[in-house]
Order: sequence, then C-alpha cells, then structure tokens
Amino acid sequence: MRQVFHILNKELRDYFISPIAYIVISIFLLVTGWFFFTTFFFFNQADLRNFFSLLPVIFSFVIPAITMRLFSEELSVGSYEILLTLPVTFMDIIMGKFLAGVIFVAAALIPTFSYPIFIAFLGQLDWGPVIGGYMGAVLLGAAFTAVGIFASTLTRNQIVAFIVGMTICFFLTLIDKMLFFFPQSILGIIGNLAADYHFKNIAKGIIDSRDILYFLSLIFIGLYGSHLVMQGKE
Repeated sequence: MRQVFHILNKELRDYFISPIAYIVISIFLLVTGWFFFTTFFFFNQADLRNFFSLLPVIFSFVIPAITMRLFSEELSVGSYEILLTLPVTFMDIIMGKFLAGVIFVAAALIPTFSYPIFIAFLGQLDWGPVIGGYMGAVLLGAAFTAVGIFASTLTRNQIVAFIVGMTICFFLTLIDKMLFFFPQSILGIIGNLAADYHFKNIAKGIIDSRDILYFLSLIFIGLYGSHLVMQGKE
C-alpha cells in the first residue's frame, strides 16, 4: 500500500499543478451551475433533480478528460518504462492512479454542495435524496474513472484515449434509452447494464445492494482490464 500512496501523491500533485485540470473543473461547475440555477429561477423548482439527472451525461465527458493522460502521457513520453524499474507492481500503479482520479472527481463535486445549502436556506429540503445523490455521484465517478483509465492504457494518444473513454461512458449512460434496438427477450438485462438507471436509484435516496454491486463490478472490470492491457505491453 505504501507504493500505492506514493503514486497517489504524485498523481494528485500532477493534477493540481495542471491548468487542464482547473479548466475541466471550471467547465464542470459552469455547466452544472447553469442547469441548477436555470431550474431554480426560470422554472421555480427548488430541488436538485435536474442537477442529478444530468450528472451521468456530464460525467461522460468530464471524467474521460480527467483520466485521458494517466497512462497515455507516460506511454507517450516513455516515463512508464522508468516507473516499471521501481519496486512497484502493475496493480500498485493502476490503484494509485485510480484513487487519484476518484479524489479529483470528489474534489470537483465539493463546490456543488453549495446548491443544496442554497436551497436549504430558502426553504425545506429533503436531505435523504441529496445525500443519496452525492453517494451515487462518487460511485458513478469512480466507475467512470476506472473506464477512463482502461481507455488510457489502450493508446499513447491522449485525444484517442478521451474519445474511447467518452464513448464507453456515454454508451453506459444512454443504453437504457436505446432499448428499442434490442430484442424483447433481453430488454431486462440490457436495462440493468445502464449506469444512469442505477445512479438514479441511489439518487432517490434508496440504497440498494444491486446498485452498489453494479458500480463496484464496473470498477473491477475497468481496473482488471487495465491490468491485462498493461501486462500485454510489458
């Protein structure tokens, strides 16, 4: 675990000295803030439903932008080979980068907590769905981070990594909106593959083990797939 924390600290330092990271967070806050305050002032709805309903789509673009450099950059400049000469395993590297990505996503979410506080000052707010929504947001962010890391291991080109990660995340988000493309017999299975479906369940304040298991499974598949890809590049 000591090696994981060393890599975690390195990646967090790289994140917070990078202008791209702050640009991504700024865009994320501008987009979410616009949707929140548009709903609040124009439609007179004092809740976070719009914010949470759009979060999976926004994450589909934002998180691949955050993760695209994690392996692609090191593969491109050759620093990954130097990293392998250190006493670390593939899993140490992957877990360190994954945890750094999750912490960065959580840091981007912290300023948005001002939205429910703003509502609470103006009236009554049911905190159950708010807490559930943020729990779901962290789980969704972790799952998409694992997917983004997998995409980053596939190529040396950060733009390609971003496009692959975004495509996978976007597909997982919208697959339950495309059920008419699939045979009737497998609609239930396809619907359960949708990240949006499981996120919305948690965002209602309903903590179901099936939803948590879905996100944990997606994290495992993304990280294990990354491990297999990097083993193949050794």
